[in-house]
Amino acid sequence: MLISVVIPCYNASATIASTIDSALVQKVEREIIVIDDGSTDSSREIIASFGNHIHAEYGPNRGASAARERGTELASGELFQYLDSDDQLVPGTLERRLEAMREAGADAVYTDWQKLVEMPDGASALGEIMLPDGAMLAHDAEAACADSRFWVPPAAILYGRSLVERIGGWRSNLRIVQDARFLFDAAAQKAKFVHAPGIGALYRVRSNSLSRQSRAAFVHDCLLNAQEIEAYWKRQNSLTPARLETLRSMWRHAAMAALVDGTPDFEAARDKYNGLVEGRRFAFEAGWLLRKLLGAERAGAIARSRLRARQRNHYQQHPAANAAGLDA
Repeated sequence: MLISVVIPCYNASATIASTIDSALVQKVEREIIVIDDGSTDSSREIIASFGNHIHAEYGPNRGASAARERGTELASGELFQYLDSDDQLVPGTLERRLEAMREAGADAVYTDWQKLVEMPDGASALGEIMLPDGAMLAHDAEAACADSRFWVPPAAILYGRSLVERIGGWRSNLRIVQDARFLFDAAAQKAKFVHAPGIGALYRVRSNSLSRQSRAAFVHDCLLNAQEIEAYWKRQNSLTPARLETLRSMWRHAAMAALVDGTPDFEAARDKYNGLVEGRRFAFEAGWLLRKLLGAERAGAIARSRLRARQRNHYQQHPAANAAGLDA
C-alpha cells in the first residue's frame, strides 16, 4: 500500500532536511510530497536539493492547513502520513504502522512519541517519552480528543485515505490547534484507532512555536474550537454528561489562559464556563473584577504571580513533579 507523506514547510531551513531524510529512510512503498508555504529563508533551495526523490511544490504563504490540503490533493497513496517540517519519523515506523493497520483493519494507527527539545544554544536533546492512553479512545474518543487528554502529533499517526476523505479537510480557521481538531474530527467520524507500540516519532519542542509566539491567537483558537465542538455535539444530540464536563474543562482552560495572558477572550470563555456550571458559583469572578479595575495586562500579571506561587508550592510538596511547569 502506497503511503503519501505530506510535509508542509514554512521557513524551516534548520530542520527540513532531517525531516525529509526521516521519511526517505522508511522501507515501505511511499511518496514524499513537500509543500513550501511561501518560505523566505533557504527552505526552498534545501527542498530542491532532494531532486526527484520527492515531489515538491512552491506557493504563497497560506498556512499549514492549506499546505496540508494541497499535499493531500496531490497524493496518490491509500494512506496519509502528515509530517511537520521540524519533526521526524523514527526508522521503521511506517512499516510497523502499516502492519498494525492491516492486522486490525483500522482507520488510523498511532504510536508512542518522544519530545525533541530545542536547547538555548540551538542544539536538540531527546526528552520525555509520551505514551498515549488508548483506553480514553475506547471510553469516548470524541471527548478525549476534544480537550486533548488524548493527543499525538501528526508525525505519530497514520491515517487511511477513506477516513481523511470523510473528515473533509484541515480546519484553516484554526491556525494553531488544527492538528488537535483533525484528530477530533477523525474521532467524530467513528474512526477505528489502533496502537502500534514503540516510539514512532520525534516531536520538536521549541520556544518559538506558534502557540508561544502569539498567546492571544492560541487562546482564541481554543475558544473557537470549543464553540464549534459544542455546536457539533448539540446538532448530533450527543451532549452527554461526560461531554458537558469535557466542555467545562475546555472553557476553564481557555478562560484561565486568557486571564493569565491578558488576552481579549477572557470574558467570553468565562461566560461560557459559568453557563455550564450548576448553581451560582461564578468562577473567575476575581479575575473579571481585576480586569475591570486594573485592565487586562495588570490583572494578567497578578494572575500569573498567583499561579506561579501555587505551582511552586505544589512542586515543593511533590519534588518529583516536572519543574518546567513553572514556565507554563
